[in-house]
Amino acid sequence: MSSRFTAPALRSFSIAAIARAALPTALLLCAGLAQAQVVVTGQWVRPTVAQQSATGAFMQIKSPTAVKLVSVSTPAAEIAEVHEMSMEGSVMRMRPVAALDIPAGKPVELKPGSYHLMLMKLKAPIKDGENVPLTLVFEDPGKARMTVQVVAPARAQSPAGEAPKDPHAGHGDHKH
Repeated sequence: MSSRFTAPALRSFSIAAIARAALPTALLLCAGLAQAQVVVTGQWVRPTVAQQSATGAFMQIKSPTAVKLVSVSTPAAEIAEVHEMSMEGSVMRMRPVAALDIPAGKPVELKPGSYHLMLMKLKAPIKDGENVPLTLVFEDPGKARMTVQVVAPARAQSPAGEAPKDPHAGHGDHKH
């Protein structure tokens, strides 16, 4: 009993088999590369006082390709949203945004008085020095999603040492 395979048929089968076997690994590697492109630095969360049910989280986000921050979550709060603060006349307004554009190669700073993450319905007070885990979900122009996990230390001032004005003062009862 002998098998008869021609070299081109055998070679064709081998390349196809290798390609099928390698595809899942290649896709995982590509997904890892996509996640690695978004860089989050300088993350921090403002500590709370007793009875305060909301606080802000701040950071810088940079990506070599255009992406959007489309959602955020944390085990520290029931609700976590991307917010924008703006002045309308002499009134400061804050509202959630559906997505925050992160242009290719340009850092976007989430800071007090501007774009930031709003953590609401806190499950417990956030103490100075405590670490708050955050899950950020980004979407690329092709609608592929990437998740970035960060840990943000709670501190009363930004990592640069400035004591920012508190745009959340009196904002603990924020409702949607």
